[in-house]
Amino acid sequence: MSSSRHITLKELAAELGVSTASVSNAFNRPDQLSPRLRERILSEASRLGYSGPDAKARSLRTGRSRIIAVVLAETLTYSLNDAVASELLSGVAEVLDAHGHTLLLLSGRQHISQAPGSASMADGFIVYGLMPSMKILADLPAQRPMIAVDFDIAGRPCVHVENEPASYAIARHALTAPPKRPGIINLRLTEMPCNGRITEAHTLLAADQTITRSRLAGFHRALAEQGIDPAEVPMWNVEENTFEVCAPVIEAILDLPDDQRPDLLLCMSDRIALTVLTLAEQRGLRIPEDLRLTGFDGIAEGQYRAPRLTTVRQDSVEKGRIAARMILGLAPHEDRLLSTELILGDTCP
Repeated sequence: MSSSRHITLKELAAELGVSTASVSNAFNRPDQLSPRLRERILSEASRLGYSGPDAKARSLRTGRSRIIAVVLAETLTYSLNDAVASELLSGVAEVLDAHGHTLLLLSGRQHISQAPGSASMADGFIVYGLMPSMKILADLPAQRPMIAVDFDIAGRPCVHVENEPASYAIARHALTAPPKRPGIINLRLTEMPCNGRITEAHTLLAADQTITRSRLAGFHRALAEQGIDPAEVPMWNVEENTFEVCAPVIEAILDLPDDQRPDLLLCMSDRIALTVLTLAEQRGLRIPEDLRLTGFDGIAEGQYRAPRLTTVRQDSVEKGRIAARMILGLAPHEDRLLSTELILGDTCP
């Protein structure tokens, strides 16, 4: 075979003595072939420099590219390093792999014009998290199916966990031992960026814009039941769920005078709570004697270290699986609400 040009699918099939459908299935529908035949086709394709059926040509021919795009609210670097986001992507990839589809990752922090050309050919879109701008969604092909995860898009099905009941349950548990100075650390709750104390000058995002409002509602319901006025409970906001962004906010909280520093912190993520735990230990504060704290997510890190984190576990992998099944038409296009699990650890026994 001449190396001066790319080998075609038809030529590869003839070289191997198999049908063109078998070659196509080896790349796009692996479940249709025996493992031995698929390995033989892929090995020979690699040797001859054939990288697979052309997505654009296939899209023009069939109207389908077998590409599913996930639009992430954050940068790709952040999303791949974040435990919750990476678990969700793992669940999406698991289903797409099993059904011969390709996963394309897009960041909501880049303009759609900067996205790969294959974005416009995607068969469907899974939108994950609070978008920094709704414009990117407006620029996506409106006729393609779209599923929202941890986010609401008018007229589109969404996948959520029970945020308000879960936050209520963990706050109710934390409040069984009445705190003197409770506090709440939120994750991206204000309309304008705020990495610090929330004041009356800040406007909170609407409930239909972010799941953090549902989590706050759960905290407030539990506080009110215990006779604590939620308006009197100080709140802080962090703009990104990373140690580097959380740390300055939490350091300011922990460095307050003893009679002002919270003795209970309800945190909207495990990453926030784990940052509190690390910085509190550095200051010689005892957990839970001097400070009790709770998280939300149930990431592995919070359960492997000591003291073990009291938190809410959500199944982010299953959220990804459900969204992927829906976008492929393997499950009904309807809103889904997943249950959570309260994990009682050592940080708030």
